[in-house]
Amino acid sequence: MIAVWTTFIIVLSLALTACSLGPIYSRPSLQGEDRFRLAQGSADLPSLANVAWWDLLQDEQLQALIRTALAENRDLQRAIAAVDEFRARALIARSDFMPGATATVSLPAGRKADFLFPGFASPFNYYLLGNLAWEVDVWGRIRKANDAARADLLAKEETRRAVAIQLVSAVGEAYFTLLQLDAQLDIAKRTLEAWDESVRIARARLRQGVSSRLDLDQFEAERANAEARIADLERQLAQVEHHLSVLIGRKPSTIPRGKGLRDQLIPPQVPAGLPSELLQRRPDLLAAEQQLAAATARIGVAQAERFPKITLTGLLGVAHPELSLLFSDPALFGVAGAGIAGPLLSAPILGFQQEAAEAQARQALAQYEQAVLTAFREVEDALAAVSAARSQHEAYKQQVEALQSSLRLAELRYKGGLANYLDVLVARRNLFEAELGLIATKRLHLASIVQLYKALGGGWSPESAEAGDGEIKKG
Repeated sequence: MIAVWTTFIIVLSLALTACSLGPIYSRPSLQGEDRFRLAQGSADLPSLANVAWWDLLQDEQLQALIRTALAENRDLQRAIAAVDEFRARALIARSDFMPGATATVSLPAGRKADFLFPGFASPFNYYLLGNLAWEVDVWGRIRKANDAARADLLAKEETRRAVAIQLVSAVGEAYFTLLQLDAQLDIAKRTLEAWDESVRIARARLRQGVSSRLDLDQFEAERANAEARIADLERQLAQVEHHLSVLIGRKPSTIPRGKGLRDQLIPPQVPAGLPSELLQRRPDLLAAEQQLAAATARIGVAQAERFPKITLTGLLGVAHPELSLLFSDPALFGVAGAGIAGPLLSAPILGFQQEAAEAQARQALAQYEQAVLTAFREVEDALAAVSAARSQHEAYKQQVEALQSSLRLAELRYKGGLANYLDVLVARRNLFEAELGLIATKRLHLASIVQLYKALGGGWSPESAEAGDGEIKKG
């Protein structure tokens, strides 16, 4: 009779497992444009994000720093550990599909009782007891919980990819800043040498009575200004090196350089691709979407909690007051059956839990939609920065060339007594600032391309991303 009843329950449960409460997740439909507003060139060109970082950033020393960071950066290691944690949590959730089994052994050291029944487990008997319980997932509670756990795991994996992309971008930008400061420091030192020469000439002219003390004071003031700029640039260099050292997982130390800033290659084109690709590529958007999927699945879990749980149970064991008779026929006992447990007084609380789960899903939806808007803004901002930096760099090049010519003429006229010190002072000061600006715009151009690369998703696709162990698979 027990076997018949058990078979009936199993068949009934299999018929009911098609039931699954809660909404079915689907990606929210977001209206978008056919191309980015500030994109240049044809939208059919492959996106810059399809380029691997080792092809985009071709400085070998920079590549070595990035590989070190991917292997040793602590934030990335923490993100990898979070993936491992949620992978274990997903396996825990999956185990709910399997029956739960327990075993109990009792070996009383001493006993005193007036009644001891063979085949009846009690603290006074020697007994071995096995218990088996399996919840029939009629309402889909376990399935929805597994969906939520799987979505949480995928969100953490995408977060790990986002950390890796952010890390590559941060190392690249810091490295270019380091090269900018190197170049600017070199300009400042050369300018200081030029001011030293001007001071020497002004002193000679003062001794000869050709010029006044005012000329000398002005040149010495400009030389002091160059010395102060050198000290400030050296401070910034040290701080950027320290920042970059932490990014690569090292204590503050000197960072080796490769190519100079002027020798860094700039891609002739930086196509952004199609806006629709952004939703499929950017890991932070994919993570936000998986968080929305998990929140949606938890609505089904909360709804299923409001319905009765059907559990199939079985118990088998042996018990006897005498250890020598423990495995005899009279000592054997067992039972099998089904149980139904449903909420009574807790029903209102479970209703509130469902409302809370629905509110969390609405929060996740708003967070996803906001992440999409932010992603599009970051792409457009980066496109604007790339275009502006290119134009600024060309303008500064023309300005530097013009000021170099102006300075040469001013120095010749000053040495020949045809012009006063102000012409030289203004020309050299303007050239100094223009050369610093030229270097700054070159770094800005490179950094803007890196920012665009990051905003577009950074060259990792769900099919080819392999950043978990600190290495990125080429291909």
